[in-house]
Amino acid sequence: MTLFEKIYCKFFDRAYMGQKVSYSQCGEDLIVDFLLTWILKIEKPTYMDIGAHHPWSMNNTMLFYKRGLTGINIEPDPALFANFLKYRNKDININKGIGIHQKREVADFYIMSYPALNTFSKEEAEKIDAAGNVKIDTIKQVELININELLSKHYSNRALDFLSIDVEGLDLGILKNIEFEKFKINVICVETVEYLNGNNAEKKNSIKEFLFSKGYKAYADTSINTIFVKDNI
Repeated sequence: MTLFEKIYCKFFDRAYMGQKVSYSQCGEDLIVDFLLTWILKIEKPTYMDIGAHHPWSMNNTMLFYKRGLTGINIEPDPALFANFLKYRNKDININKGIGIHQKREVADFYIMSYPALNTFSKEEAEKIDAAGNVKIDTIKQVELININELLSKHYSNRALDFLSIDVEGLDLGILKNIEFEKFKINVICVETVEYLNGNNAEKKNSIKEFLFSKGYKAYADTSINTIFVKDNI
């Protein structure tokens, strides 16, 4: 058994013995934790969660918060956001959306009957609605914030170790707006599957191709999300 395999097994033995619980949809937080802790040797990682949804359910950063670390949660749905104020009050919590157009300060936010599919994308909301299982419940005007202004405010002098993005249809738009040459982001977890109708889905290769062009490599894939790591660290 190689040293890598020994470390890997030791990590997941500890996880499955009850000392480490996953809050993510498919165990992404355990994978990211292993990557940051054992491979990159980052003891106290910073994090930003865009489209945070819920403080712990299907959440990629609660594992780190439970460890005593703090970061930034961005959740545009006012009802969902209230839970972060209550249960993640040591984090910086922002009740806004991330804009993908330079001059827009507000945008329509489509709140779905299944809130995990909330989105700023009219096309995505209408596609989900047309599929029949999940409907558009409410449309709200929500204030937007620029991703680079946010990064500049909090990570101009330090790395953002873990960026999680799940915004239903606009993930690539947000990534394309990030000034990667200016900010150091070590690990990115982003949804790379597109649901077409019912249970049919296909991978969005455009996200992978874009992040590859920015110097990242795919470290792991859970079929729903892909975890990328900066190739030169």
